Amino acid sequence: MTDAGDLGFSNRTGRPPGRVITAVSRFVPAIRRVQQQIEPYAAYWEQRNRTELARTGPVCVALGDSMAQGVGASAPERGWFGQLIPLLPGWRTVNLSQYGARVDDVLDAQLPAALRLHPDLLLCLIGSNDLMQPKHQEGVGSRYAALLDRLPRGTVVGNQPGTFAAAVQVNGLIDDAVRRRGLVLAELRDPRTRHWRGKLASDRFHPNDRGYAAITEVFGEALRRAGY
Repeated sequence: MTDAGDLGFSNRTGRPPGRVITAVSRFVPAIRRVQQQIEPYAAYWEQRNRTELARTGPVCVALGDSMAQGVGASAPERGWFGQLIPLLPGWRTVNLSQYGARVDDVLDAQLPAALRLHPDLLLCLIGSNDLMQPKHQEGVGSRYAALLDRLPRGTVVGNQPGTFAAAVQVNGLIDDAVRRRGLVLAELRDPRTRHWRGKLASDRFHPNDRGYAAITEVFGEALRRAGY
């Protein structure tokens, strides 16, 4: 039995939100409401992880960013991973995601912590913060390739719904890893997760409950294909 405190892991990256979003949130209540979710949602998952790891049963671990945290949803458990948990009865479900996380955060912190738990199932959705910020796009292909090479066989990986060049590059790497390394694809190039009208939170960036439900559907279908 492993306690979350033994992992030396925090659901916080330690980096503050970007200067632009911090400045804008002071004057735009809709953005401020979402930003105010960051700390309590991280605290929720840290407490829940401790409770889950004190139980027995197979372990499912989620890796990712604010979308697995549920930022933008009405509650942390209404993010895509939280909505997926009822589909895994009897499993210990551990969320190692972090707000603002990039591919490097998964490589350097989240994945090593996850592997120390010897998970029976690993889920990964990462890349938005690398791809949506031009300053982080450089080198994203090599970083993502390194991550895909380290994910265990059978990991369920979500791809990117975007059609711009950097997203297409990442998706090509994911498609190749699915064929070559036995990863399982959660296909987010699906119309349900490519079209966002009515599915965004008040900051017009993060999904709302409905948007997260669409991502959950895609991951749920991937789990069923993989036999879970």
